[in-house]
Amino acid sequence: MARVPESQRVRDALENAVVDGRYRPGERLDPAQLAREFGCSRTPIREALQALERSGLVQIRPKQGTYVTELSVPELAERFEVMAELEGMAARLSARRIEHRALDDLERALRECEEHATAGDADRYYYANALFHDIVYDSCGNTYLRQQTHALKRVLQPYRRLQLRVPDRMRRSLAEHRQIADAIRDGDAEAAENAARDHVLVQVKEFSHLVRTWKHLSRPVPPAGERVGS
Repeated sequence: MARVPESQRVRDALENAVVDGRYRPGERLDPAQLAREFGCSRTPIREALQALERSGLVQIRPKQGTYVTELSVPELAERFEVMAELEGMAARLSARRIEHRALDDLERALRECEEHATAGDADRYYYANALFHDIVYDSCGNTYLRQQTHALKRVLQPYRRLQLRVPDRMRRSLAEHRQIADAIRDGDAEAAENAARDHVLVQVKEFSHLVRTWKHLSRPVPPAGERVGS
């Protein structure tokens, strides 16, 4: 089996760390510290950070350093609007194309979401929630749409994880998941699209809650315009 390039190994690990919340939006990444952490030279670290900048997960600011991307409220709203359309399209196509095995997987993911929502466990709900959405994306039967949806999801995932801590959000998210799953199972493409789109757009409507929550969870960073939590 071909050996994975060092820069790719570092990139994957950093991407997972950002998505998992280990590095928060706005946090500075120290290349020297990362090199020590990953036991490699600065070259693969630099290459990995450049790749992550191209994907939108980090920003390299001249003479300031590299920071996990922190989007302004308008920037975040725009991306969520695009995400809503992509998810709606994926759900519509999935309602027409999903296979029986994937339907079973979707139901299992939904049950996991329900279990963790009942327990009030936002972290575990987050992973079950991500699995639920991945099944919808992967069942749409359109490779390009799947790739684009996963790519934007990686950029927005830290924010989607954060909003699960808004009071009562998990319970409402679960109900929205049920609507999506029922429509897909019934083969109702229009209902699936609308439910999936609304599920994402509701997060735009709750930006005030997101901002208030972020004030308690984020770490201070150098000024870079109007930022979430500022």
